[in-house]
Amino acid sequence: MGLFRCGMRAALAFVLAVAAVGAHGACRDAVVLVHGNTGTPAQFDATYVELRARGWADAEILRPAWGSRSCAACNDHSGSEEIPVRDALVEAIARSCTGRIDVIAHSMGVTLAAKQIVDYRLAGDVHTFVGIAGATRGLWSCGTYPFNVATSTCGAQGLAVNSPLLTRLQGQPLGLRTVSIKSWIDQVVCATGICTVGGIHSSQIAGENASYTRATGHFGLLGETAVLQVDLIE
Repeated sequence: MGLFRCGMRAALAFVLAVAAVGAHGACRDAVVLVHGNTGTPAQFDATYVELRARGWADAEILRPAWGSRSCAACNDHSGSEEIPVRDALVEAIARSCTGRIDVIAHSMGVTLAAKQIVDYRLAGDVHTFVGIAGATRGLWSCGTYPFNVATSTCGAQGLAVNSPLLTRLQGQPLGLRTVSIKSWIDQVVCATGICTVGGIHSSQIAGENASYTRATGHFGLLGETAVLQVDLIE
């Protein structure tokens, strides 16, 4: 009887070990998808479908909705715009079975997510940060701070070149790995015909590990690169 019990315990231990290996193999980072100014979570539908096709569960994908959808000039990076993004990042970390998350952001969502990561010291919890069509160095269409266009989006906590917000974010770590996706025909980032600030494309992130260029517009960079986005975090 003692030998039987020992055998059963050994078999049970083996089964549990195999299950643990299987669970570990399926373990993946939770993902936060952050839309841009006046956008909606649905703009990430192609990315969501790609993630689900590759095995991510619905609960592992968070798509916060932030900001006014009717007043682009009203949104900035301070106040009510921050809360949904910050809460999604914190919730994703709590849900992630790896203890880390991946962040994929588009347009103004890039700098909004970056601010939350920096302000709340979450960079160590982010494995990969993917910035798509962001304006991390500012928009010439907003002017240069403090002689910027007089809107919230272009103000001190907005996207004017050399704004206090962007100056503070420059060079701050956003994760273990940081990647940008950009275009030289981006209708928003390159609205004035100039895509660069200080000789560097404004969508590039200081200290990034890689940058990918696609010949498509501002929204095409989001909708047409879903496979690349998931490749970068997988």
